Amino acid sequence: MAWPVFQSLQGYRSQWLRADVVAGLTVWAVMVPEALAYASIAGVPPVVGLYAALPALVLYALAGSSRHLVVGPMSATAALSAAIVTPLAGADGGRYVALTTALAIATGLAGLLAGLIRLGFIAAFISEPVLKGFIVGLALTIVIGQVPKLLGIDKHPGNFFEQAWGVLTHLGETNWRTALVGAVALAIVLGSRRWLPLVPGSLLAVLLGILAVAALHLDEHGVEIVGHIDAGLPTGGLPAGLGFHDYLDLLGPAVGVLLIGFAEGLGAAKTYAAEAGYTVDANRELFGLGAANLGSGLASGMVVNGSLSKTAVNGSAGARTQLSGLIVAALTAVTLLFLTGLFEKLPEATLAGVVIAAVIELVDIAALRRLYHVWTERLGKIYGRAARADFTAALAAMAGVLLFDTLPGLLIGIGISMVLLVYRASQPHVAALAHQGTLWLDADRHPDLPRRPELLVVRVESGLFFANADYVRERIEQLCTDRTRLVVLDAETSPTIDVSAAAMLTELRAGLARRRIDFRVARSIGQFGDELGSATGNQAIPVYPTISAAIADLPANTGTESDA
Repeated sequence: MAWPVFQSLQGYRSQWLRADVVAGLTVWAVMVPEALAYASIAGVPPVVGLYAALPALVLYALAGSSRHLVVGPMSATAALSAAIVTPLAGADGGRYVALTTALAIATGLAGLLAGLIRLGFIAAFISEPVLKGFIVGLALTIVIGQVPKLLGIDKHPGNFFEQAWGVLTHLGETNWRTALVGAVALAIVLGSRRWLPLVPGSLLAVLLGILAVAALHLDEHGVEIVGHIDAGLPTGGLPAGLGFHDYLDLLGPAVGVLLIGFAEGLGAAKTYAAEAGYTVDANRELFGLGAANLGSGLASGMVVNGSLSKTAVNGSAGARTQLSGLIVAALTAVTLLFLTGLFEKLPEATLAGVVIAAVIELVDIAALRRLYHVWTERLGKIYGRAARADFTAALAAMAGVLLFDTLPGLLIGIGISMVLLVYRASQPHVAALAHQGTLWLDADRHPDLPRRPELLVVRVESGLFFANADYVRERIEQLCTDRTRLVVLDAETSPTIDVSAAAMLTELRAGLARRRIDFRVARSIGQFGDELGSATGNQAIPVYPTISAAIADLPANTGTESDA
């Protein structure tokens, strides 16, 4: 497998430099305080978040396929890390930090292996509607998680609705100074995006927030700030005090962390790739995510993944390539060495405003509405409630994230979409056809076309397999009348058939014969004819090259046209 390194930098143009630099500065301003916060969520010292971000940004830029994706600590995987490590570490704080780092290493190894053996096809089971619902649910969860910081109130644990209820019931405890700082930050970012798109609103909001704390001593009046950050670069190597069995214990949970990171990162990467007109490689995304996590773990960091919020900041700031990520990495190193004191004065409310402004545009209700309107009366008659399969899958993924958390939400969305797919495949449309010139058309769509009562030509708009075999047989038998003498299955729209479906056709032929009805197949394509002949053996069903040939010897047949 030969993948180019730093793919997004190939063919770099000098006119992109300003946009990448501005985006890098903006993401850095968000990355540093967020990394500190997410490390706290994971239960490790805040500086561990910066340790994780530095190698992750460089290694993803080297191995990944997205020009916009920003990789670093994230709330979902940080919370999942805490849930995994806590029962294994007990009350031993040193072991807790070591296991957190080891989890990143295990996740990295799983990602590298998955990318190398090209398991990116797993992404094919995560449909675009599921990803859309997942992203909307995740964005809403991120927003509600930031609102308490924006208002200066305590965060309520639980799912989206429990957190929202906690916000509503504690509004009376709002710190007005904190709320004002957060509101100003939110207004600056949203306002600059709409009226001054060339101004890096997020960076401006962060700088003004730090200046406000320094000038007005807001931290002495209840405005929460980031606080103390240890300075210095991380030391490399494996975490001390762990054995091989510890990594084995973490390997299974690491796969879950990888799936979460892959889903969120892929969703963010695809969203901005579609806007910029390029594609992302799912296998490279797995490999890049694995490299980022392995680098993070070897640098005393924590699990990382593609960040929806920071990618939104990166994209909205005008990033063109992963040079913006490399700039963020360089600035993170500078921060660890010299600037930790600067971010100690950053208000949490300012950070919350920047994050909310970044992800609010990803709450794409219009896209969900478009999915809902992908429906016609005919589709409703054929598939019933499953006619809105894409909308249902998106809604299931969104609701799953809001109600149960990130991984369950994604799995629910995938599960629902697969169930609906199987349901629709198990009840395909079986159309009775009518003749017009050289064409055979769906009689329901063309009720004006004449039909011969002794002839039934049917078309199954699906491959034939075990899940729909009985349904197809029942529909064909229902379409037959007392006057029917010949049934012709037009197989042109059924490219495949399995043994169960072939046996069903043999049984159908025998059943129709008892009703003095002949059964034939016309226009078999692809694997259909081969599979049908092999599966039926001595009971082979007659197969004709055209429908006209299949009905040529039917008594009272007056049609002379040949088929297309």
